Amino acid sequence: MKLLYSVLKLDPESREGIIGATSALGIIVNLLIALTKVIIGALASSIAIISEGVNNAADVLTSVLTLLGAKLAGKAPDKKHPFGYGRIEYLTGLVIAVLILVTGVEMVINAVKLIIHPEPVSISYLSLFIVAGSAVIKFFLGVYTIKMGKKANSSALEGVGLDCRGDAFASLITIVSALLFILFKWNLDAYAGLITSAIIIKAGVEVLMSTVSELIGRPGEEEMAEHIYKTVRATDGVLNAADLMLHNYGPGAWSGSMNLELDHNMTVGEVYKFLHEPQLKIMHEDHVTMVFGIYAVDNDSDQSHKIRKDIASFVRTKEHIVSYHAVYLEPGTNRIYVDLVVDYDMKERKATEEEFLEYMNGLYPQNEIVLTIETEYV
Repeated sequence: MKLLYSVLKLDPESREGIIGATSALGIIVNLLIALTKVIIGALASSIAIISEGVNNAADVLTSVLTLLGAKLAGKAPDKKHPFGYGRIEYLTGLVIAVLILVTGVEMVINAVKLIIHPEPVSISYLSLFIVAGSAVIKFFLGVYTIKMGKKANSSALEGVGLDCRGDAFASLITIVSALLFILFKWNLDAYAGLITSAIIIKAGVEVLMSTVSELIGRPGEEEMAEHIYKTVRATDGVLNAADLMLHNYGPGAWSGSMNLELDHNMTVGEVYKFLHEPQLKIMHEDHVTMVFGIYAVDNDSDQSHKIRKDIASFVRTKEHIVSYHAVYLEPGTNRIYVDLVVDYDMKERKATEEEFLEYMNGLYPQNEIVLTIETEYV
């Protein structure tokens, strides 16, 4: 690998360097294995070995796409795309998943044809040895590629690694099939090709689901969210933090928003003074550009304390209510604001809303209750 980094002039510590060198290694290894398997499969008239060779050839393309995607994703933000081009890498992962699936389906078709119209198979111990050797190589290449994918935070590279590792297991099926033919003359080549296809399709589905999840939007990383909450809640002047939302614009590119509970007597100047520091800290340590919303809190009033205590009593009795915040008795009015946070298992939000309003109206008949029910985003 050191030679690859040197020849390609890549930084082994940079994300682009890791993806570039690992993809280049995949291209070289898969190209050699593909050529070897196709030649051996043709000489042995083995659809299973030829199918593996074709799949390895497709792996060359997936490595090329991973490299290309990383290059495009690394483009600097511009006027058209102020958050950068990081999501291109997810689109690359989508294309890789489709290619893996197409390869698997084509192999299924070829295997079914061979089951319907069997052909003679000729397998030697030499060809078997070469397939076994390639399986070992593919397994370790897959493990290494997954490791580098995690290090570089590249779902596309991890997908390629999963496919490589799947190829190794597929080769094991081919080897078993070949041994059965050599020892007992059982021609199970087509069925081995069918099982191989299933393994490849499974890998394609896994990559597809992971990539689609990234594109649709999934909760941010829990460790990152916990660190952001810890940073903000440790800031003097912040009474509580809630409603963290993280938006991913590609690997290492995040924006976020969070609502903070602050004393309602604070001035804008005071708020800016102590919030600017955690905002910069989160940007530098978590690479998240944060925007803060503010909830006013009255900690001086006995009535405000009583309202919070009554709300807490209600929340403790409800299984699917996680927490509450943003409790505020608006000065000069009879309006009480409150947000309830519920989990994703709660099905009857309307019923919960009606029950809570009935409970609060019984305690505070002269007040208007302004309720918001929401879920935890991360």
